Amino acid sequence: MRLAIFSAKAYDRRSFDAANVYAHDLVYLEERLHAGTAALADGFEAICVFAIDVVDRPTLTKLARGGTRLVALRCSGYNNVDVEAAEELGVTVTRVPSYSPEAIAEHTIGLALALERKIHRAHARVREGNFSLEGLLGHNIHRRTVGVVGTGRIGALVARIFGGFGCNLVAHDVRVDDDLVASGLRYLPLADLFSTSDIITLHCPLTPETRHMIDADALATMRDGVMIINTNRGALVDTAAVIEALKYGKLGSLGLDVYEEEDDLFFRDLSDQVIQDDVFSRLLTLLNVIVTGHQAFFTEEALHAIATTTLANVTAFAAGRATGNEIAA
Repeated sequence: MRLAIFSAKAYDRRSFDAANVYAHDLVYLEERLHAGTAALADGFEAICVFAIDVVDRPTLTKLARGGTRLVALRCSGYNNVDVEAAEELGVTVTRVPSYSPEAIAEHTIGLALALERKIHRAHARVREGNFSLEGLLGHNIHRRTVGVVGTGRIGALVARIFGGFGCNLVAHDVRVDDDLVASGLRYLPLADLFSTSDIITLHCPLTPETRHMIDADALATMRDGVMIINTNRGALVDTAAVIEALKYGKLGSLGLDVYEEEDDLFFRDLSDQVIQDDVFSRLLTLLNVIVTGHQAFFTEEALHAIATTTLANVTAFAAGRATGNEIAA
């Protein structure tokens, strides 16, 4: 099957070529998919897209007219896809429900450790020949209370790793993980988790109900100096609200691998340009903030799993079989 792969980077080419044991005809396109570029998919029965591609109703309408019958996501989230429109147009949508939860969990812990021990600031100082310890005083992670919002595969791994540091673990989710409870974790209402945690890490899906779950009202209920880590979906955090909380010391530190307006920033080299997003630019000036560019998933193991599952989804579609990775409206 011919497969057009949008938003393709060099690492996508390497991972997909290595995983293509099915001999699909892979055509790599650097362009992001949106209504204005959908014509590039004309004649392709299947296309592959990433989280930054726009798969809304206008785009899907053009894809369907051009003969596309499968949109294969090479990611787990699908909030960039109008699933109802796809169903109406007869376009199947598949995803990669899990590829390397370990990669994202480990990145989460890395952000927390770097912030707590101010490793990012120390690194910058040492490169300039400044070995002073003033301003670098941190805290032990040991025995601190960590609140995990969402205990699916990634959140559960994060909880277990923090447990290895001897942390007091609390969590909030609509489903209770009995194994985590047996290990000593306590499930709490969200408001109680906010008010009792020293570190809060977000691993829940983005829905209308969870959008901006970290806003000014939520921050007001938290402990002074709380740390927040978000490696899941940018819009879980109201960025303007957390900047205010950082300025006045309510929020002690912030680690982000995602940003609510990241589509115009991430996965590109903008080093020779002035960033036009004033809110994001303000965020980068704060010393108690670390931002990474949506790289938590970015390991060799994860890329291999993503390519393997995506191509298996395409192969099954071509054979008229379901994999269980299809998304229904």
